[in-house]
Amino acid sequence: MYPVMLRFWSVSVLGVVFVLGPACTPDGGGNVGEPTGSTGSTGVTGEVTGTTEAVADETATETGGGSPVDVHGFAGACVTIRQGDDWLVPVAAGDAFAFVPGAEEQAARLFMKASDLGTYLLYDQDGGYVVAEDGPLLRQTFLVSDVSLVDDDYISGAEWQLEPTSADPARINLRNRRSGVLLGLQGLTGDDDEAVAVRLEPASGCAEHPELSLDATGEITRTTFEDGALYGIVDTHSHILSNFGFGGGGIFHGAPFHRLGVEHALSDCALYHGDNGRKDFFGYAFDNAGPDGADLTSLVPDILAGELSMDNHATAGYPDFTDWPNGPGSSTHQTQYYRWLERAYLGGLRLVVQHATTNSVICDFTVGAGLQPSRYDCSDMTAVDRIIDETYAMERYIDAQAGGPGMGWFRIVQAPEQAREIITQGKMAVVLGIETSELFRCALTPSPDEPICDEAYIAEQLDEYYDRGVRAIFPVHKYDNAFSPGDGDRAFIELGNFLNSAHWSNFTEDCPPEVTAIFDRGDVFFGGLNMPRDDYDAPPPHDFGGFAQAPVPTLLPFLGPIGEPPLEGDYCQNATLTPLGETLLAELMARGMIIEIDHLPRWSYQRALEILEQADYPAVGTHGGTAQGRIYQLGGVSKTGLGRCREAAPGAMLQRLQERITLITDNGGYPAEGFGFDLNGFAGAPGPRFAEGACPTPQEDPVTYPFTSYAGDVEFSEPVVGNRMIDFNQEGLVHIGLLPELLEDARKDAVSEDDLEPLFRSAEAYIRMWERAQQRAGEL
Repeated sequence: MYPVMLRFWSVSVLGVVFVLGPACTPDGGGNVGEPTGSTGSTGVTGEVTGTTEAVADETATETGGGSPVDVHGFAGACVTIRQGDDWLVPVAAGDAFAFVPGAEEQAARLFMKASDLGTYLLYDQDGGYVVAEDGPLLRQTFLVSDVSLVDDDYISGAEWQLEPTSADPARINLRNRRSGVLLGLQGLTGDDDEAVAVRLEPASGCAEHPELSLDATGEITRTTFEDGALYGIVDTHSHILSNFGFGGGGIFHGAPFHRLGVEHALSDCALYHGDNGRKDFFGYAFDNAGPDGADLTSLVPDILAGELSMDNHATAGYPDFTDWPNGPGSSTHQTQYYRWLERAYLGGLRLVVQHATTNSVICDFTVGAGLQPSRYDCSDMTAVDRIIDETYAMERYIDAQAGGPGMGWFRIVQAPEQAREIITQGKMAVVLGIETSELFRCALTPSPDEPICDEAYIAEQLDEYYDRGVRAIFPVHKYDNAFSPGDGDRAFIELGNFLNSAHWSNFTEDCPPEVTAIFDRGDVFFGGLNMPRDDYDAPPPHDFGGFAQAPVPTLLPFLGPIGEPPLEGDYCQNATLTPLGETLLAELMARGMIIEIDHLPRWSYQRALEILEQADYPAVGTHGGTAQGRIYQLGGVSKTGLGRCREAAPGAMLQRLQERITLITDNGGYPAEGFGFDLNGFAGAPGPRFAEGACPTPQEDPVTYPFTSYAGDVEFSEPVVGNRMIDFNQEGLVHIGLLPELLEDARKDAVSEDDLEPLFRSAEAYIRMWERAQQRAGEL
């Protein structure tokens, strides 16, 4: 068993041992997986009492000896701050804090909300924060942040780092993270010699810091099957931190976590998307027309005006969430907040491939046209680097809520054996990947300041990102690069490729008949832009060097060709892998990395399969490609999904999965397959079956509450986001935390419980593929 709820961490302060645990959960929800003292979104902490192993010896106060205070153990604690006979008290009509002699009864009751390992927000009983900008201690009920200021360098003065003192281990110093200065009796000192070592006294009467509830109780008990295979589902294709893509300025709104809490992670999006979402051009085009149907020319007057001429969506985030999260219907809002992801983990999700993704053309267009702000440049690899860093920061944040390094459920892994160990421990393994167009800044048409992409540079880049923990890579995404043509996706995605490469579109009807493409197929939406060329990397006919600074003037001369009708037929990209692209595949194989091939266009896809089959190396198709089973013959994996509608006979919702398992076994693969939701990746999410028009026949037997997980170890109650109750039956998978409902819905339609087992063996299947890749790397 791997208990999630009954965890306790203790802290000894002033020789008094107090417990941070379920006593601090006033809502009575008993939410599983809660960090110490954490609850749902509202409440007041109960009195903190109890005894367990002391972190600092009880004799430390008198002797100056003993172990130092565990700075990680205060997550969710309710404390007062004392220095000698002075207590930290709200003063100046509640606008400041000061140390006041003998004021124990008036002392601020502070809830300690972890913002990072050993770092906390101090949140008082009336909703105020202890804040320092320079000298005095301020009391603020509203915090600005890097999000609200659109300032990537901003650090809040509300964060305090705990530092044990050497003279008295039972006391700590408080260092302000913004200024780097220690706390003294009169506020920030400016001189560490004037700092005061304070004591954090256990208290009651705190206000719980705002947070979302899990709406689940129980503890994870099942981590393997009887045959030793891992128990758990894989999401092969995820984009948890897309908010740091696209220049980080709000094209995609909402974070999976924020140091200052849910109010900043999931804030109102009006700052970025405008009133009623009227500046969310990308979301409007994608959500209302889809990638193959957007009439961009009709939006030109709105683009020139700087906003849509009609309302798009309500912008309210926490706590009302009027229109979002909405996985099936809104592509530009967060669907993987860490509490939602945790609920999915409790329902059986145990392995996630977290791909850093972005798109420089979308960013350049919306920022250059003044439609969106940005926090840094639009380069693909700038965003990739930031997303990788923030994934590690998210791991630390979840650890901090749980009580210290390594204690959280979200664990980044760098080897298949490490993933096995983490999942066996009852936690979730996270694999880092990259899915972007200009991988390693290797553009088809590079700017003068871009690197020279040769074999030595590719090896150097792979080594660097391997050292940073990246294990899964797409050689190409939407747009042409130095490795391969883009994936051939149509409509406004293809318009972006035109602007990115400065080449006319390069589609032909001369396509390999044996390759079934995920993206590179069908009509060419912008028929007037298509002028096939024989030399893929010929000098470009256009100069779009000024696009980022003036996107609309750059685009206007081409409105005529853009407005011409589509070319009808089965078109594909008229080029294949470049020699450098073949080198990239060889270098990926040499390192045992996971090679994602679904974004390769048809000729490149065919060539990549030839190379991988010659090397007997596994390929991965996390958009659902299988190459008619050839991927499974190589020991690779793909992804599948569930049907959304019931039929007269049971089992309709699981038919796709069963058909896929048959294909896998017929080709010698391990009989399991997971999901590839592509959430936060502009891919939509499973919709509801009870909504009007969702299914061709009337639907019965909705998901009801409570229900238990497939493993039987966690019970789920009706999901809530802030003030909004989610109706899965009418709304579908609005965020990843509704995965338990998706599984329960299919489970109730199953002929047998065993019909779902291939899903819960899919983490095992993915890790076997990874092990195969490492084995072949050694043999090659």
